[in-house]
Amino acid sequence: MPASREILGRLVAFPSLAGTPNHAIADWIADLLADAGAEVVRLPRADGARMGLVARIGPAVAGGVVLSAHMDVVPVAGQAWSRDPFTLHAEGGRLFGRGTADMKGFLAAALDAALGAARAAGQGLLARPLTLVLSYDEEIGCRGIAEMAPRLASLLPVPALVLVGEPTSMRIVTGHKGKIALDAVCTGEAGHSARAPLHMNALHLGADFLGLLRAVQARIAQGGARVPGYEVPHATVHAGTMAGGAALNIVPERCEIGFEIRHTAAEDPDAILSEIRAGAAAIVAAARHPAAAISLSERARYPGLETPPDAEAVSVLRAVLPAGTRVTRVDYGTEAGFFAALGWPALVCGPGSMAEAHRADEWLKESQLAACEAMLARLVATLR
Repeated sequence: MPASREILGRLVAFPSLAGTPNHAIADWIADLLADAGAEVVRLPRADGARMGLVARIGPAVAGGVVLSAHMDVVPVAGQAWSRDPFTLHAEGGRLFGRGTADMKGFLAAALDAALGAARAAGQGLLARPLTLVLSYDEEIGCRGIAEMAPRLASLLPVPALVLVGEPTSMRIVTGHKGKIALDAVCTGEAGHSARAPLHMNALHLGADFLGLLRAVQARIAQGGARVPGYEVPHATVHAGTMAGGAALNIVPERCEIGFEIRHTAAEDPDAILSEIRAGAAAIVAAARHPAAAISLSERARYPGLETPPDAEAVSVLRAVLPAGTRVTRVDYGTEAGFFAALGWPALVCGPGSMAEAHRADEWLKESQLAACEAMLARLVATLR
């Protein structure tokens, strides 16, 4: 059995759901790497509930490679799995289990590569370091890496490449969108529905706010900045949830809307947010009711990524992948933008597809895991 597949089985067995304590999986990985000779630094969250890891193998010099992965996975609740999601199953050339595609498959291959690098370092053969940066709570807005990033620059020398192993079917991704996730709370005044015109209906405020979001999206789609290579080549404004009201005969006093702004790396999302804030203020003013209010709060954000396709990091990665490997951009976000913000060249490439992730009976092709394992072995060889 390939080493990465054996490691993947151990990783899948940890139900490391985003937003829950992750010490079991983090401690297992930390012990595995420390026993191999890596220098491991634990980066606990401020409240200690979760923990990130930084593990370096080889000399603390510039020009090494950083492999980035997150340890958390999305929940399985409400999904109709045909097998235990936290036991790795192999069938028909596929590996089934929660997180196999996103992104414990890459994490397993990265750990296998780290063990190989540790053997080379033990023989004095590693001239530049291989470092693993492993985060938590990626699946709920990249919160873990956002908390870890300020410490990374002081812990690590500048690498030649940061490789974030999100599932790209082993294509090289040089760009992705950033995101701000927000909540809008529309406040009105409760009252009996027989007197509805005398009160402020929060759902009406919410409906007007949704209209505002749609208008902003239409403006961007028609005349906003466009970047080729994305399926949707411009920024997007999307409302995903709306809740309010308790009974038909009560004028609702509260309406909550969850929405997001996704943007290319060159765009300023705060400019879009300022437009939305101004529009919300206009809605409140037009309501002409003392109870009317719309407040916006930010849940999380992560930056976009735009690495030039002719960057040296792209050449490094191309050299360890099959000839003709596609270079592209993706609309979803990753942690790569945080590394780019540090001035480190970052790319995304990993086994599996987003189409296989986050679903019941999530799976990863064995051939994709093998391809990733081979690519990382070649990448480690460049550090000698």
